[in-house]
Amino acid sequence: MDAKIQLLIGNIEKVIVGKRIPIMQTICALLTEGHVLVEDVPGVGKTQLAAALSKSVDGVFSRVQMTPDIMPSDITGFSMLNRETGEFEYRKGAAFCNFLLADEINRASPKAQSSLLEVMEEHQVSIDGATYVLPKPFMVLATQNPVETYGTYHLPEAQMDRFAMKISMGYPTAEEELSILDRNEFENPVTKISPVLKIEDIVELQEKVKQVHAEEKVKNYIIGIVTATRNDEGIKLGVSPRGSIALYKSAKAWAFMDGRDYITPQDVKDCCVCTLAHRIMLSPKGKSMYQNAESAFENILSRVAVPTK
Repeated sequence: MDAKIQLLIGNIEKVIVGKRIPIMQTICALLTEGHVLVEDVPGVGKTQLAAALSKSVDGVFSRVQMTPDIMPSDITGFSMLNRETGEFEYRKGAAFCNFLLADEINRASPKAQSSLLEVMEEHQVSIDGATYVLPKPFMVLATQNPVETYGTYHLPEAQMDRFAMKISMGYPTAEEELSILDRNEFENPVTKISPVLKIEDIVELQEKVKQVHAEEKVKNYIIGIVTATRNDEGIKLGVSPRGSIALYKSAKAWAFMDGRDYITPQDVKDCCVCTLAHRIMLSPKGKSMYQNAESAFENILSRVAVPTK
């Protein structure tokens, strides 16, 4: 594993206990210039993960508490009249940062949620006929609670499709929770960590990931998986080409994090569920066939032939 990635993981683990896979998945998305949706019950460390990542990199961090009264201009910015010059000036919103935490994203109105569409896909903001490019790297880390429905707004499929990954933290073990109690006895451990990487380091790592090689048979394996979602009678909405690209990039980053410059079918398998499951919709029949979207992919992976040497 690259020394810089090991350093980043180790720093985050000073805050997040026993969650190596979610940490690696988040870093994997960062290396592909993607965004992450962390969906889990309250109190398991969703916001802490985002805060620990942003504090580990010497970049600009913004947090938006997504409530029903949040306006799109709070995120994208707005134009206002300068009384001295008589001209309109653009005031940047929260999106102009390296790491944007959209906390409880499903509590924001659909209008506010939609303001993130261009931001996440094109890394830019278009207002009053002008386009403003966001800093590089740029990553949205959104959290949501799947249990509560009162006062929430369902994320549309177009929004879900823009997240490179959807991950879950899960409850800690008894031993891990004991360590959490000790670390949080006097203060929040996220306040004690310092940056270990610079923004330039992240950009450099992202460029290295792009150089990871994939053989034709591995690319065909990815296509076989996404095609299976479009032909499955239990799936109403299959994976889009954007999903294929996300899986391809994620597999590259996963291979790079493992210290390789080539993708294996196992890299594709390791990234498949967290990269694609949130992009599909089960049909009424599929809801009786599969327990959830994740189990649908487990079934698909068992059916799609794995390429061999």
